[in-house]
Amino acid sequence: MNYMKKIEIMDTTLRDGEQTPGVAFTSTEKYNIARILIEEVKVDRVEVASARVSKGEMEAVKLISNWGAQKGYLDRIEVLGFVDGTTSVDWICEAGAKVMNLLCKGSVRHVKYQLKKTPEEHIKDIQNVINYAHSKGLRVNVYLEVWSEGIVQSPEYVFQLIDSLKDYEIERFMLPDTLGILHPEQTYQLVKLMVDRYPDLRFDFHAHNDYDLAVANTFMAVKAGAVGVHTTVNGLGERTGNAPLSSVVGVLNDFCEGIELNVDEKKLGKISKIVEAFSGIRIPANKPIVGENCFTQTSGVHADGDNKANLYCNNLIPERFGRQRKYALGKSSGKASIQKNLEELGIELDSEAIRKITDRIVELGDKKENITTDDLPYIISDVLRNKHNDEKIKLLNYYICHARNLKPVSTVSLQINGEVYEETSTGDGQYDAFVKAVTKIYEKINKPMPQLVDYIVTIPPGGKTNALVETSITWYLGREFKTRGLDSDQTASAIKATMKALNIIEEMNFGTNSNSD
Repeated sequence: MNYMKKIEIMDTTLRDGEQTPGVAFTSTEKYNIARILIEEVKVDRVEVASARVSKGEMEAVKLISNWGAQKGYLDRIEVLGFVDGTTSVDWICEAGAKVMNLLCKGSVRHVKYQLKKTPEEHIKDIQNVINYAHSKGLRVNVYLEVWSEGIVQSPEYVFQLIDSLKDYEIERFMLPDTLGILHPEQTYQLVKLMVDRYPDLRFDFHAHNDYDLAVANTFMAVKAGAVGVHTTVNGLGERTGNAPLSSVVGVLNDFCEGIELNVDEKKLGKISKIVEAFSGIRIPANKPIVGENCFTQTSGVHADGDNKANLYCNNLIPERFGRQRKYALGKSSGKASIQKNLEELGIELDSEAIRKITDRIVELGDKKENITTDDLPYIISDVLRNKHNDEKIKLLNYYICHARNLKPVSTVSLQINGEVYEETSTGDGQYDAFVKAVTKIYEKINKPMPQLVDYIVTIPPGGKTNALVETSITWYLGREFKTRGLDSDQTASAIKATMKALNIIEEMNFGTNSNSD
C-alpha cells in the first residue's frame, strides 16, 4: 500500500494578505472569504487576523469564530498573537478563537536590536505566554519571524530557541522567509536541516515573493520535509506578496510525488475572483491558473496542433480548474484558431469564408485591435457584406441628465425589428439610468436582458481629458461574453459596448438555445 504524506495548506489572506497596501477587508468580507476557503476550497487552516489591531478585527474574529464553533471548524481558525504577556491571549480568548500563532523572533539580531533583550530573556517571555495560553485553553503554533535570516546568520540562536520550546505543547513551528531572501536550493537545505535535527516536530514554511521565488521555495520546502505551507489568495501580501494559493496547489499536485492535498482545484477560480472583488487588486490576465488568459492559445500553429492531437497542452488542463481552453484572435491567428472560435459559437462556414475572415482578423490584429470570440458575428457580417445597418437593435437616441443631489435620469429610444420603443428611468449613475431604461423596454417586449458581470474602464496614459476611453463589459446570459466600446466619453463608450451586446444576443439567440457553461 502506498503511503501518501498529507501536506497542510494554511491560507493567510485575511492576515498577511491584508498587509497589501490599500487592502482592508470588512468583517463580513473576512467571514465570507474564511467560509469559502474552509468549506469549498477546503484549505486545512485559515489565519484570519492579528490580535490587538482594531475593534474591526475583533468583530471579524468573533463572527468567524462563532460560525466555526457552530460548524466544528474552530480548530482550523487561527489568530496571530504577540509576545506581550497576557494581552494577545486575552484578546484571542475574548474573540472566541482557540488557536494562537505566536510571533517570536527567529533571528538574534532582531532580539538584540528590536526587542533590546538577550536571547534568554526573549525565550523566557515566550514560555510565559505559552503557559498562559495553555491555561486559557488555547492551542499554540510558533512563528520564528525572519527565520531565513536567523538560520543563516545565527543558527545557534535558532537551535537554542527550538531546544527551549520543543518539550512544550506546540503544534507547529512555522518557518517564515519573511524578507523573501531565499532561493530554492537554500530553502531545501535549510528546511531539511530543521527536519533532520528535529524529526519529531512539525514544520510549516511561509514564503514571501521578493525574488519571484515564493512558489519554487514552497515546493522545495515540501521536498525537504515541511508538512505545512502558507499561501494567500492571488499572492496578496506585503511588498511583492506571498506564495499564491492557486500556483502552490498546482505545483504541489503535479510535481511532488507521494503527497496529498485536501484543496478542491475547481474552487480556486471562485475564491480568486471573490478576493479580487473584495480587495480591489485585479488579477493579472497572465497569472497562472486564475488569470483570464492563462488557458488561451494565440498562435494558429498551436490551435492546429490541438485540433490534431492536443499537441500544445500540458498537465494544467483548464477543466481541472473548472475552466475551458480559449483560442485568441489576432495577427497570429490561423484558420485553426478561427475554426475553434466558430465552433464555440455554433457557426458553420465554408473554407473560402473562413479564409476571408482569417485575413480580416489578421488585418485588425496588425492595428492592435482587441478581438474576442463575441466580435466574430460582426466580423463575419462585415466580411460577407452584411452591413451593420441591418442590425436588429438600433439606438435611435438617448438623453441623460445629471443634476446635483438628484439621481441621474435617462430617456432611451430604441428601434427593435423595425418598431420604435421609448422609456425613461432613474439610476444610481448615468450609465445605470441608461441600462434601466433599456431594461424597461426589454421587459415590455419580453426580451431577455443580459446581466452585467464585470466593467473595466481603460484610459490611455497621460490622463488627457480628450483621450479615448475603452469600456470593456463582461455579460452573462446563458454563458459569459464580453463587449467593448470606445469613445472620448466614458458613459458613451459603455453605451456602445451595451448596444454591441444586445445585437450579439439578438444574432446568436443567447438565453434561448444556449446552455449555461
